[in-house]
Amino acid sequence: MTISYNWLSTYLPGGDMAQDPEKLSKILTSIGLEVESLEKYESIKGGLAGLVIGEVLECEKHPDADKLRVTKVNIGSGEPLQIVCGAPNVAAGQKVVVATIGATIYPVTGDPLTMKKAKIRGVESQGMICAEDEIGMGGSHAGIMVLPEELVPGTPAAEYFKPYQDWIYEIGLTPNRMDAMSHYGVAKDVCAYLTHHNNREVRSVSPFNNSFKPDNTDTVVQVVIENEEACQRYAGVSINGVTVKESPQWLKDRLLSIGLRPINNIVDITNFILHETGQPLHAFDADAIKGNKVVVKTLPAETPFVTLDGKERKLHADDLMICNAEEPMCIAGVFGGLSSGVTDNTTRIFLESAWFQPMSIRKTSFRHGLRTDAATRFEKGVDISGSVNVLKRAAVLIREIAGGEIASDVVDIYPEQKYKTQIALKYHYLKKLSGKNYHPDAVKRILTSLGFEIIKEGMDELWVAVPYSKPDITLPADVVEEVVRIDGLDNIEIPSSITIAPSVEALAGKEAVREKLASFLVGKGFSEIMTNSITNSKYFGEEVLKTAVKMINNLSAELDVMRPSMLETGLEAFSYNINRRNQNLQFFEFGKTYATDGPGSYQEAEHLCLYLTGTRQEQTWQDKAKATDFFYAKGLAEALTELIGLPAVSFAAREQSAHPLVLEINSGKTVVGTLTVVSKEQLANFDIRQAVYFIDFDVAQLVQIAGARKITYSEIAKYPAVQRDLALVVQRSTTYEAIEAALKKIKLPRLQQVRLFDVFESEKLGADKKSMAVNFTFLDEEKTLTDKETDGMMNKIIQAFEQELSAEIRK
Repeated sequence: MTISYNWLSTYLPGGDMAQDPEKLSKILTSIGLEVESLEKYESIKGGLAGLVIGEVLECEKHPDADKLRVTKVNIGSGEPLQIVCGAPNVAAGQKVVVATIGATIYPVTGDPLTMKKAKIRGVESQGMICAEDEIGMGGSHAGIMVLPEELVPGTPAAEYFKPYQDWIYEIGLTPNRMDAMSHYGVAKDVCAYLTHHNNREVRSVSPFNNSFKPDNTDTVVQVVIENEEACQRYAGVSINGVTVKESPQWLKDRLLSIGLRPINNIVDITNFILHETGQPLHAFDADAIKGNKVVVKTLPAETPFVTLDGKERKLHADDLMICNAEEPMCIAGVFGGLSSGVTDNTTRIFLESAWFQPMSIRKTSFRHGLRTDAATRFEKGVDISGSVNVLKRAAVLIREIAGGEIASDVVDIYPEQKYKTQIALKYHYLKKLSGKNYHPDAVKRILTSLGFEIIKEGMDELWVAVPYSKPDITLPADVVEEVVRIDGLDNIEIPSSITIAPSVEALAGKEAVREKLASFLVGKGFSEIMTNSITNSKYFGEEVLKTAVKMINNLSAELDVMRPSMLETGLEAFSYNINRRNQNLQFFEFGKTYATDGPGSYQEAEHLCLYLTGTRQEQTWQDKAKATDFFYAKGLAEALTELIGLPAVSFAAREQSAHPLVLEINSGKTVVGTLTVVSKEQLANFDIRQAVYFIDFDVAQLVQIAGARKITYSEIAKYPAVQRDLALVVQRSTTYEAIEAALKKIKLPRLQQVRLFDVFESEKLGADKKSMAVNFTFLDEEKTLTDKETDGMMNKIIQAFEQELSAEIRK
């Protein structure tokens, strides 16, 4: 939220209550309107400091340059200055702008320049006669600025041009504070602070007055509200004979200071009123209102409508529209239509001030990607009681600035009056929540200064009616917040002691597992990431979206669903890095996915996900580069399960069509995760052109199984292990898993480890054959194994491979 100090000061009291920018900044922050920055604003950079009005007394040709002139300039004090000037239009008798020695000028383009004595082609120059682009006043460099003859030499340029200067606050406004989304709203908060802390009533200067009076009733527009839920109040007034032109300088300065571009006097006034009061207005060209009738309603889905930006949009059945007797004119509260807006030729306008249902506006705004100033205010809830007062204020301002006549009384359609929310505040609850004892008189003074109405008082409670401008206040806790922020959080005493109950680590086991897994992955070169749990529904098919948790008040069109899968947000992180030439990536993330069976039934699951792509080892003088592949990913998955002691881990292919391969990671009969080779089609959605491997563990299952195991310790073996190698010729389709399965059947207790160390394929082995070389480690913890014992176990292994795998043993 951007606030102008000068603008804000027009609604604040003067005299001993006046505040300088720095002090006001502290007040704003103390009442919950945190000032994130305070910067000086100048319509002309530098404010023309050091520049004066001068009179050219003499103008002679430069002795050594045809295009230069040597001038004598009177600046109202001391001897005339000798200035060399290259402007073609410089002449004796002119009044000009002079930058004297030591002055700094700020050109429209380029860096600031500080004036120094100089010699130009051998002739001394004691300053500069300025063109408008050289001092930031315009874009012309055709010649120097020639000023009116009546100006007095020596007059400061700032005194003549009066450049606008201001201080601009950037306020970190929380989403609930709609009441502070305007200069007048902020001023009311400041006055409440001053009232409380100075023990005297301080009222804001109201922008509203009673000068509204119709000049005639020649143009009365009929208003009909068909959708009274989405539009609960609609007011309008007709103004004829306006002249659409450039706004006066004071109005342009107000808008420019807060970053708005002036357009024309009518549009500028509506923008001014918006930032003054927080109430959006919309001006229609009255000649475009066919049938002299305004109808507020919804239209059938897919109705085409061309907005002010020239784009055709297909309407949703719930989009509230402002229509005339024949066609739509405006998306209510969001954006105007191309054919009904104010143009340079407009002479009659119909000015609208309304209250639209916040949720309806928010949905329409996001649906069409139109995040306008008006929509951001309507979606938070504007002050329904101020619609007519704001409209009258704007009509009078238009008549003053754009001319014309107010050609109707205010048309105010208010089908069902909204009543103020009533809240009972108990003083002991105020003490409990705030930690401070407040005197009832202080509480009443704070609340009444904020616009609350005291309904009744009791010994220990206070009934108040909430002002319409604060739609977020619905609970006693909200009223406590108002009291505390105006009094100041710093004024709450800190107790000398705090009593708390010791915490119980209910999730110690889970956190231990997480810490062990994370430490292992970091040691393997992984980086931990944290992606947004809200993602884009376009990543998922209809089947997935059936059980997805959709956002009601999504932040943007791209963030509209709670993620049903972790893969997509990880691919976003990969895409971001790969597009910046960071292609070798190993990420891991602890995160959650969400699903629903219907309203009130939601599921939340925690995952550990690994994302791998590129090379896992860069090329060095000792080793070649090693690419991340499926087997590396599978090895990582197995290592993680071994790390936390999962028993009976196995992998099984899952039948599916979305990806080239998906393996289930099982511990016994429980599926604890999956390993996925991500499909090229899905990678293309994220503009990724390299292989990606994705491992997804169910954290709840990991913790449950790991927590159930018992840790046992044993002595280090006293006797040496024996190793033997065996080369098997098997069918090419034979997997290492089949070798492990065959070994399990023969149950050799002294077989400690099995390791595949080579795979070889050649036509010499036979058609569709391959050789697999396996290393076996045997150990007897009670004695040294003999060759006979080892050979006996190897013979059993060979026999099992021949029977189970039809293997041939290579000699």
